[in-house]
Amino acid sequence: MSKGLSIFWSIYMFFFAFPFPMFLYYIIKSENMPNLMDSNPWYSLALLVISILLWIVLLIGYYRKWVVRNFLIKRNIEKLKTTGEPREAKILKSAKTSKPGAAYDSYELTLQFKNLVGSTITVKTLANDAKPYERRYEVGKTVGILLDKEVKDAPYFIFATTEVSMRKMIILLTNLAWLSFVAIVVAYYVYSYETESEGMGWRFMCIGHPLLTCAFTLLCYRGFGTFILKKFNGKPNKFFLIKFRGTQTNARLLKASQNGTYINEQPMINFELEFTDQFYQKHRVNIKRIVNLLDLDLTKQEYVSIFYLKEDPQHAAFEKDLNQVE
Repeated sequence: MSKGLSIFWSIYMFFFAFPFPMFLYYIIKSENMPNLMDSNPWYSLALLVISILLWIVLLIGYYRKWVVRNFLIKRNIEKLKTTGEPREAKILKSAKTSKPGAAYDSYELTLQFKNLVGSTITVKTLANDAKPYERRYEVGKTVGILLDKEVKDAPYFIFATTEVSMRKMIILLTNLAWLSFVAIVVAYYVYSYETESEGMGWRFMCIGHPLLTCAFTLLCYRGFGTFILKKFNGKPNKFFLIKFRGTQTNARLLKASQNGTYINEQPMINFELEFTDQFYQKHRVNIKRIVNLLDLDLTKQEYVSIFYLKEDPQHAAFEKDLNQVE
């Protein structure tokens, strides 16, 4: 997804999570002033409790994503330094991405190396070079890497020379951003109570109040994102697991048919494949894949390259798709 499109969707989702429900609520309220005497206090109190619980779930999730995740990545890198599986990776492509005058040079690299079971894979990654005079990241050279044997938590591999540290200022600013978000939510509770209670407590709380609808919308966004990942990728790290622990083989294409689903006007194709594993046992697998209209010749090939897990051959993926996993 391009940066511009990502910004557009972020603004679009923000609008329907905050300004739209607030605008709708206050417009309706201004035209139809509710009679708080007729409202059920226990119903209003229940809605208040639900809204608080929704915000707590959201805020904990955001803190884990914005702050805790950085410490988890640091811990995983330190673990890989001692337990990682060593490999030599060949640099196939190297593109400098840092701007002139930067503190260090940055590169986008395409690496080729043997995965955990000996199959050759290619991976795109970024590298920061504090010693450019050594010219370590030129095409054709090799670099030492360490692979995560379990392929469980990101990052799944690191450079053997990796040194990890936390930028205290970034962590401080991230914490301040989270605390600011918490303060805004709390302030809105206070503002709503002072401007809407009319001396009758939380009886103004209703199913359409922004304190409830905003939190519910944000949770829907999170649930929808999780659903999309599971729907089209299975577990979020499924492709990484197959890529780093899978065995490469050529599978015979038995059948390719559309299932009626389209993503951005691109059809989803169900591929029925047959291959022989390392024990000479035949397996049939089905792989669903969004196919670009310009790549429909894939459905007419007799054999395609795939990776599969030795311990579970039903877990398979096209090599072409795995090469796009970063």
